[in-house]
Formats: sequence, structure tokens, C-alpha cells
Amino acid sequence: MVHSGGCSASDFRDVFKKNIEKRVRSLPEIDGLSKETVLSSWLAKYDAIYRGEEDLCKQPNRMALSAVSELILSKEQLYEMFQQILGIKKLEHQLIYNACQLDNGDEQAAQIRRELDGRLQLAEQMARERKFPKFVTREMENMYIEELRSSVNLLMANLESLPVSKGGPEFKLQKLKRSQNSAFLDIGDENEVQLSKSDVVLSFTLEIVIMEVQGLKSVAPNRIVYCTMEVEGGEKLQTDQAEASRPQWGTQGDFTTTHPRPVVKVKLFTESTGVLALEDKELGRVVLYPTSNSPKSPDLHKMIVPKNSQDSDLKIKLAVRMDKPPHMKHCGFLFSLLLKIWKNWLKRSFLFQVSQYTFAMCSYREKKSEPQELMQLEGYTVDYTAPHTGLQGGRMFFNAVKEGDTVIFASDDEQDRILWVQAMYRATGQSYKPVPASQAQKMNLKGGNANTDISPLYTDRGQKHGMDEFISANPCKFDHASLFRLLQRQTLDHRLNDSYSCLGWFSPGQVFVLDEYCARYGVRGCHRHLCYLDELIEYSENGSVIDPTLLHYSFAFCASHVHGNRPDGIGTVSVEEKERFEEIKDRLSSLLENQISHFRYCFPFGRPEGALKATLSLLERVLMKDIATPIPAEEVKKVVRKCLEKAALINYTRLTEYAKIEATAEKDSETMNQATPARKLEEVLHLAELCIEVLQQNEEHHSEGREAFAWWPELLAEHAEKFLSLYSVDMDSALEAQPQDSWDSFPLFQLLNNALRNDTLLCNGKFHKHLQEIFVPMVVRYIDLMESSIAQSIHRGLEQESWQPVKSITNSLPNVALPKVPSLPLNLPQIPNFTTPTWMTSLYDSTNGSATSEDLFWKLDALQMFVFDLHWPEPEFAHHLEQRLKLMATDMIEACVKRTRIAFELKLQKTNKSTDFRIPSYLCTMFNVLVDAKKQTAKLCILDGGQEQQYHSKIDDLIDETVKEIISLLVSKVVSVLEGVLSKLSRYDEGTFFSSLVSFTVKAAAKYVDVPKPGMDLADTYIMFVRQNQDILREKVNEEMYIEKLFDQWYSNSMKVICMWLADRLDVQLHIYQLKTLIKIVKKTYRDFRLQGVMEGTLNSKTYDTVHSRLTVEEATVSVTDAGGLQGITMKDSDEEEG
Repeated sequence: MVHSGGCSASDFRDVFKKNIEKRVRSLPEIDGLSKETVLSSWLAKYDAIYRGEEDLCKQPNRMALSAVSELILSKEQLYEMFQQILGIKKLEHQLIYNACQLDNGDEQAAQIRRELDGRLQLAEQMARERKFPKFVTREMENMYIEELRSSVNLLMANLESLPVSKGGPEFKLQKLKRSQNSAFLDIGDENEVQLSKSDVVLSFTLEIVIMEVQGLKSVAPNRIVYCTMEVEGGEKLQTDQAEASRPQWGTQGDFTTTHPRPVVKVKLFTESTGVLALEDKELGRVVLYPTSNSPKSPDLHKMIVPKNSQDSDLKIKLAVRMDKPPHMKHCGFLFSLLLKIWKNWLKRSFLFQVSQYTFAMCSYREKKSEPQELMQLEGYTVDYTAPHTGLQGGRMFFNAVKEGDTVIFASDDEQDRILWVQAMYRATGQSYKPVPASQAQKMNLKGGNANTDISPLYTDRGQKHGMDEFISANPCKFDHASLFRLLQRQTLDHRLNDSYSCLGWFSPGQVFVLDEYCARYGVRGCHRHLCYLDELIEYSENGSVIDPTLLHYSFAFCASHVHGNRPDGIGTVSVEEKERFEEIKDRLSSLLENQISHFRYCFPFGRPEGALKATLSLLERVLMKDIATPIPAEEVKKVVRKCLEKAALINYTRLTEYAKIEATAEKDSETMNQATPARKLEEVLHLAELCIEVLQQNEEHHSEGREAFAWWPELLAEHAEKFLSLYSVDMDSALEAQPQDSWDSFPLFQLLNNALRNDTLLCNGKFHKHLQEIFVPMVVRYIDLMESSIAQSIHRGLEQESWQPVKSITNSLPNVALPKVPSLPLNLPQIPNFTTPTWMTSLYDSTNGSATSEDLFWKLDALQMFVFDLHWPEPEFAHHLEQRLKLMATDMIEACVKRTRIAFELKLQKTNKSTDFRIPSYLCTMFNVLVDAKKQTAKLCILDGGQEQQYHSKIDDLIDETVKEIISLLVSKVVSVLEGVLSKLSRYDEGTFFSSLVSFTVKAAAKYVDVPKPGMDLADTYIMFVRQNQDILREKVNEEMYIEKLFDQWYSNSMKVICMWLADRLDVQLHIYQLKTLIKIVKKTYRDFRLQGVMEGTLNSKTYDTVHSRLTVEEATVSVTDAGGLQGITMKDSDEEEG
């Protein structure tokens, strides 16, 4: 990306930012640290790395320098740029610059006129000699000449439309029009423009600055003096007043006149002191006749004074500056003679330019705005001549000749003659460059060419540095097509090597120079763009990034030219242009197909933006047979499909090379082939991650192709299938090398399936189905073995189960291994641990489950979550797997529940029936196993549908029935303890042997000692039994609803047993000990079960009412016969009692 030059610093920063954002967004939230802070930190670090150790304050300067080429450059900057492009030294440029007078606008305009005339002459010569380039058809030969003429005439018209001098302050000339078809220097053309004297009216600006007056003696020192100034025919201006002792002003007056030879009058006045004086007194005057060539510095002028004035030596110091209008190219005094115009040998002349192609020599009189005589210079040829002996006045002669008419001019010195000849040479547009006789002799002695277009001052210096050949060269004699190709190539090379990411686009300054070259020297547009395409394709083939839009523009121009649909109307097509176009078209087609085949590397990260879309659009344009007939979409699709098939092989080959380099840079291929199965699986898993990343990048960065063609996503999906088919070869090889019943390859399926199932075009595609076909037997085999393993673990585990409560296995879950079954000659599968298990959060927080039940529920849940995490894409097989696992869970839980029920009953039978009985923890554990089984069936066994739903209802019914049986067994057990207590109370029944024995013994002993009466130990022991077992159940059983059912049934059965015991003694009065014990048991039982949440309706049942009434009657009876016998125990106010 760096060497290709197609990405700017901003592109690299955007790519880095997007990748960092993707990774940071996938991270979990961190308390106290926002993701935006992390992103900004990464970007700041990137910026620091990118800048390196550069001084931050210098950064803007560097950026400004890198972008300077994108600005509109001045002439000096363009000169400097192309000196670097062409390898021209500064001195060489300066010599050419000075010799060709590039700073002289008039000389450059004249040079353009000469070049255009030379191009027309070459066109006429070509037409006469019939030496044409080879065209596609013979009819194009005449069209070619017309094209040359029209292009030159267009440039002439453009030159003519330019103002004589841009920014000229006063341009009041009448605009002249030339015929569009007039040729340059068509002597005697009927359409020749004829000037009138009114067309050449000039406007001059004069500045008169009066400094001081010297020699003023006739006026008293304290008198006031002042000056006036005027241009004859215009307004009059006055200076400030000054004392005669110091007559100094420095006042400037500005005037505008149309007189080329104006008359300036300056007068000196003093104020009159007389009462009757009407005007101030004039002390002196001076009359000046300035011209544009007059000196501009202040000078002393002798003033004309009135008669009898004392100021005989009166002088005034002033400056007169007369600006030369931009349309007047030269002025001065010449001796001229022409019979038609200047019939006498007199001094007069001005060279005047009306427009870029119209010049005139004019002579003016003083105080006149229109010329006295006028001669148009069009068609004349100027040259130096020898002195004419018959003419008096003037020493240095030259003439202008046209159709036998000769105008003779003479100046007073050689330098003035040279300036006049150069000015007229530019005006006539002649190809011949006049050379003075003295200079021509020197050049002939040196072997030089007299017809040089150089400034004499720099001839010798140019020869010394070997530049005379270039300075004196005639532009019309060069092959500008080949020169332009060289210029464009070196300019492009310079452009692609600067610091700006240009993608092949020239800068505005470079485009300006290339456009000017083509227009000035007639380089054909098709040739220009063919050369441009040739260079761009070559750079692109060598690895540089070229904007396909730029290629599209140039190709469309050339295609329209070759097929005759040029918008500019150029209709001639040379054989060379057509052949070169076909050659470049083939090269461009190959280049585009290669770029599409390498789209990941030609457009990395989708950069440059829109380049892939533009490349596809350009390919469609290149495949068109002509510019008007569109190509069928299927043909384009066929070509692109072929390119993407190649791209799949290229991408996968490079990816495998990268994976091998990254994984084992030091290992050779032989070592790789001898890798262990685990190593092969690791490599193919890593390769799968890279493949998925490649496909994701294709979708993220290269989906813009759909903007060019709607079918691009479809072909990109075919490319992905081809790419994955290459991967499947390595995948199949690695999987075949795995040992039988090895489950380490499941992470590979999950990785690939998760990537494919979310892609609408790749889901259940060719590779996806192949992946499923490989893993279907493995999944089925895995589930079969797991089912067998779980069934055996239930059988063995419950046989050896101690039913001690165990804690949750969440913390040690990743290390839990399924038990090995000796009857199976293989290692049982382990739960795959390729991702963080999503089922960890659903594990149980209880601490009362048994080891076997916890293990069972975990295995069933883990197995189902494993299959769920596979996200099997084929709906029927996924439903089959789900159904099988649910039914398996149902069977396993049913077996566990039944075995637990049997174990509960056996364990319960072994316990005693005394009040010392406390519910063992293993019984609570069994109870909790059923509770957990009830909870797990909702998750492990439920499946929407008819038979499956009924099957789930059966396991629910089984668990509910088993819970009822266990509650009944437990209630029977605790009620049997109450029955034991009541059987002990039965000993005190009246009429029994034990009761009589006790009464006799107590009475006999009471005669001698105080015998204690029976206490409440039996009641307290039973109440303690009830309370402690209630606490055990509350603490160790996890389901509140089942506890409430147990307590309801326990209370009801207890009341029934007491009621039946009292009913058996309906006709017998209770013993005082029996009454006290029952009252306490009933009252405490009622109170304790109410505190445990038994409902009022159950507490105050008919059975309880019967017991309560009987005990109340018995209490009343005892209170009558033996008031102190109850010792405060009563059925009333029982809630206030303690204990």
C-alpha cells in the first residue's frame, strides 16, 4: 500500500481507525473506562507513531509544502517545476529565458504569430506535395488539411480576442473584426481590415510636478506667488501659494489628453495689490512639448519673462511624465518617405497596435488627436538597409517592403534603429528576422545562422554554454508528437514521485502547460491520450495505483475518436492511431482483468474509494466493440466470473503461504507434512479463521461493485464458494488424519458454520452442505456415546450414591470429565470446550443435590447446549437432534426419579420411630433431587409439538406423583412418632393395670414422703421433635411449595391421630397427666404449624375443633374436682405461654 502510492496518510488513518473500532466494540464493558477513551488513546498513539519525532510546530509547513503542487502556480513556480521535470539547469533556463525574451509580452505574441504562420505554410506545403499521414480512408486527407487550418484559425481568433495589454487603464479603441477564414499574411485579401484615422485615437496620462522657481528678483520677498499649469485644450490647475522669498511647492497635476504631441504651458503669477487690478500679474511662463520618450526626472527650464522684467535669469524646476499607452508599441521621430503617404522626407512616426493582428505606423501633428498620415503594416517585411545618398537627414536606414511599395525610414543613431526594427518585426509577423549588417558579418565568420530568433545580447553567452542550438531552433521543424510524449512521460514520472497521492492525475499547473503545448504546436488529442494511457498502464503494471476513472476518461476520448464520434468534430483517424488504440485496448483489458483477479491486493481495504466500482465500469466500456453498441450483460458477467475464479486461487494461495509463514517460519514443507493430527487440526483451524476474515473483508471493503453491477454480490458469493472449495481440500485432509471418535474437530465446525449461516448467499451453499455431510456422522456418533455414558453413569452412580448433599460444580465445571465405562472399548467423549459455555449461568446454586443428580443434570444440559451451539443450519436435522436430546433427557430423568423414590423408601424404613428421630440429610437430598428434576424438565424435556409435549407431561406427572408418595411416606413416619407418644399416654387410662398400680403406689408413698407428680417431659420431647424436624426441612429442602404441602399433611394427620385417640376414650375421663400432655402437644402443634405458614382453613379444621372441645371439657371437669392438678396448663390464652 505504501509503495503503490495509492493511499494517503488519511487513508491509512481511516483503515487503522475502522479496525481498532471493530476490535474495541467487541470487547466487554470495563467499569470506569469508556470505549471512546480507548479509541482516542489508540488514535493518539497512531498519530505519534506516524509523526515520529517530528516537531509538531513544523507539521503545518510540511503539509503546506506537500500540497503546493495542487495550487494554481505562478509562472516562476511553473518554470521551477518543469526545470526539475526536464532536468534543466538554472543557468540554462536563464539563458533561454533572456534570449527568447520570455518576459516581453509583445515578443511572445509576435512569436506565436510567426509559429502559426509557419504551421499554415507547412499545411499548404503538405497539401501541394500530397504527403499526408496514412489515414483510415483516403477522404480524410483533405479533411486533415481543413482541420489544421481550422485549428490555426481558432488560435488566431483567440489571440485576436485578447486585449493588447491586460489591465491597460485606458482602452477606448474601436473593436475590429477579422474574417474567420482569413489566412495570416494574405496580401491583397479583399477581406483585409482597413483602418480609419478615428480607429487609432490614443489616450495619454500626463503628470506635471512643479518643484520650485529660481532667480525671482522682481517681487518683494513677502509677496505671494503661485503657478498654473495646463495642457492645451484641457483644464487649468493651480499650485498652492508661497512667499516670493521661498517659491517652492512640490505640487503635482494630473492630466489626460488624446494628443500624442501635447503642448504644456506653465505660468508664474504674483497677486496684484492694486485696488483696480482684475487679474494677477504674470511673472513668467514656459511652454513644453513632451513625448512618451521624454525624460521623467525634474529639470530646470528657462522661463519666458515679460518685457522690461528684472528676472532675466528666471528658471522653474519641474518634471513632466507622459505615460506610453499599452497600445503604442514604440514612438519617436523618424525620417520617412512613401509616395502614397509620406511624400516628403520629414521626421514623424508612431508605431501603434490596434489588436493582436493589426498594427499601424502613424504620424501626428501637435495638438491633434487623429493622425495626419496612417499606414497599416500587415503584409510588410522590414529589414535593415544601407544609407540612401539622395536623402538629407538621418544616418541609419531601414525599410518596409510590400508588393513593390517601399517605405524608407531613417533614425539618428544605431540603437534607435534597432529598437524600431525589432518593434516593426514583431508587428509584421514576418518569419525572417532582420539582422544588422555588423552582426551578420560576425555570425557568418562563426558559421552561425543569420535567420535566428534570438536577442543579440545573449548570442555569445548561449554559444559558450552550448545552448545556441536550442535558442535558434525553429519550433515548426520539430516532431512535436514525440516531444510531447517525452514531456508527458517525464511530467507523469515527476507527479507520481511527489508527496501527494495523485493516482496518476496531473496537477492544475501541469495540465495547464500540457494543454498549452498541445494547442500551440498542434499535438492531436488522440495521440496525447494514447500516450497517456500507455504510460498509465505501464505504471499500473509495475505496481503503482492509477485511478481507473482517469483511465476511463482517456480511453473514452480515444474510443470516440477512433469510432468517429469525437465531440470536437475531429473526423480524421490515422492508421497509426487505430492500431495503437487496439493495442492499448488489449493491454487495458488484460490489466483490468488482472486487477479484478487481484482485487484484494489492487484495492486493499477498499482503497482508493470507488476504485473497484470504476474498474468494473471501465471493463464494461473496454469490452464494447464500438462506442455506440452496448455489450450484453452476460458477456461482462462471464469475464468477471472468470476473473473472480482466478482471484479465489490467488487469494487462497497467498493465504496459505501467509499461514505457514506465520505459524512455522523456520519449518520446511517436509516437516509440515509429517505433522501430528492435532497439529494438522490446529493449522486448519487457524486457516479457517483466516479464510473467514478474508470473506468478511471482501464483504466489508469490496461490496461497492454492486453499484456498478447488480449481479456483483452473486459473483462474489461464487468466488467465496470457489475459495472455500480450495480450503475444503486441506480441511478434508486434516479431518481424515484425525483418530476415530476424536471430537476436537467440533470447534472447526462451529467456527465455519457460525460464519456461513449468517451469510444469505453462502448459507446452505455447496461448501456449507459439504461441511454438514462431514460432521453429521460425527454428531450422531457423539450423541450415541454420550447417551450410553450418561445411562451407565446413572446406574453406577445411584448404586454407590451416598446421598450426601454436594455443592454446585460451576467452579470446577471445565475440569469435569465424563466417567469411563469399562464395557466400552473406547475413551468416552468429553464436552467440547471451544467457547465459553453459555450454560454456565444456568447452573444451580443449591447445595443439597446429590453427586449423581448434579452430574446427570449438568451432562444433559451441557450436551443440549453443545448441540444448540452448533446451530445446525439444516432445519430437519436440527429438529431431529433437538427431539432426540429432549427424549433422552426425559428417559434419563425418569430413571433417576424412580431410583430415587425406591432409595427414599428404603432409607426411611431403616429409621426409628421415637421422638429422637430427626430427618436425615440424605432424605432431604433425595427430596431435592426430585425438586431439581422438576425444574430441569422445563428446560431439558420440553419440546413444542404434539407427542413430545405429551411425553413431557408424563415425566411431569411422574415427578409430581413421586413427590406425593415421598411426602406421604415422610408424613407417615413423623405421625408414627406421635402415635408412639399417644401409646405411652394410654398407660394412664382408667381401669388399666398400669394406671391402678401407679395410683396405689403414689398413694401409699404419699403417707411417708412427698412424691413428685408426673411431669411434662413426654410433651416437651415431642414438641422438640416437631420443631427440629420443621427446621431441618426448612433449611435443606429447596422447594417452598412442597414444604407447605408436607406441613399441611403432617398437621392434618397429627390432628386426626389425636382425635381418634380421644374418640376411643369418649366414655372415660382422661387422666390428669394425659390431659396436661395433650393440651400442651395440641396447643404447641397448632402454634408451630401456624408459624410455618399452614393456612387457617387447615389449622381450624373440624378435627381440630373436635379435639379442642374435648380437651376444654376435660379441663373444666378437672378444674372442679382437682383445681391445682393442672398446674396452670389450660387451653385458654395459649399464645401467651412460653416454650
